[in-house]
Amino acid sequence: MAIYLDNAATSYPKPEAVYQAVEDYQRNIGVSPGRGAYQRAIQAEQLVFNTRRALGQLFNISDLSRIIFTANVTEALNLALKGLLGPEDHVITTSIEHNAVWRPLMHLKKERNIRVTRLANPEGCQLDVAELEEVLGPGAELVVVNHASNVTGAIMPLQEIGSLCQEYEVPLLFDSAQTAGVLPIDVEKAGISLLGFTGHKGLLGPTGTGGLYLAPEIELKPLKEGGTGSKSYLETQPEDLPDRYESGTPNTMGLAGLKAGVEYILDRGLDEIRARELQLTEMLLEKLNRLEGCEVYGPGSARERVAVVSFNLASIPAAEAAYVLDEVYDIMVRAGLHCAPVIHRELGLENRGSLRVSPGLFTEKEELDQLEKALEEILAR
Repeated sequence: MAIYLDNAATSYPKPEAVYQAVEDYQRNIGVSPGRGAYQRAIQAEQLVFNTRRALGQLFNISDLSRIIFTANVTEALNLALKGLLGPEDHVITTSIEHNAVWRPLMHLKKERNIRVTRLANPEGCQLDVAELEEVLGPGAELVVVNHASNVTGAIMPLQEIGSLCQEYEVPLLFDSAQTAGVLPIDVEKAGISLLGFTGHKGLLGPTGTGGLYLAPEIELKPLKEGGTGSKSYLETQPEDLPDRYESGTPNTMGLAGLKAGVEYILDRGLDEIRARELQLTEMLLEKLNRLEGCEVYGPGSARERVAVVSFNLASIPAAEAAYVLDEVYDIMVRAGLHCAPVIHRELGLENRGSLRVSPGLFTEKEELDQLEKALEEILAR
């Protein structure tokens, strides 16, 4: 039986309620929200609103109009960076960032001559907030931080970073791709100005869903313009939120599934979900550390990371090991740079990459036992 251990890319399987919600929308509603006054269109609009409401409950967002739906967290981060930063602005970020942050920043560096300060992280562990304070000052327009590395799993100190940014009155853009639905995120308590999230990982929703929260003081230039179903008489984009940033027909089918995924998380509780993740991560780290010739990267403690563990097996190329795991043992893991080349460079793995194992909420302990056995056999060869 196939074993899926790449939940850092996309969580699988989903709760049964997610599948049912997608099918129910397709079969029984199936129309565009906000594009008609008939009953089904109103039902679709209510579904989208209820998805915002569930996310608002999860992230403690009181003004639901400030939750902007996007196709994924990449689009959300592009909207934030390209909508906020102007010519020669100064951005502070870290070396653990995903290409969803790095590539837009490099584009803006070329296009708008922005200045990027990168905080190094040669061990792939938690960010030293004192180092952030050293470079933070009146000249900074934005701090961008990944809540947890998708390579080493290291969790960044959200509360401390948020408090520091508030003290210096610098907006904070937080990428919660690896933490939303797993770790508590309170945008008001943490001082988050912009929160990017994706639906298809820890939020247990379908692919093609995500969004961006904007604090009341944040105003962005839209990434796109077009039909919103509101104020159609205007030749310019409406100013009202969320319509200003949500042009085009939304992925209502996906949002139906996202709503079900978030409601599942709210019902089950973040404490229980995190406890399950810690249990699996501790077991995985213990197994990997027993293997002779296995080098694990990032924090040694499961409590300092999400359920994302990258490693290498002696001199075996990561891609080759992943291929054998799939073809011989039917175990799916990730190999390569994981869209995060900078942290691989700092770990000395730019030309090698790494194997990444990321158990999910529905991973069984026996599946990790089978992974350990397969890795032992690969090393023995």
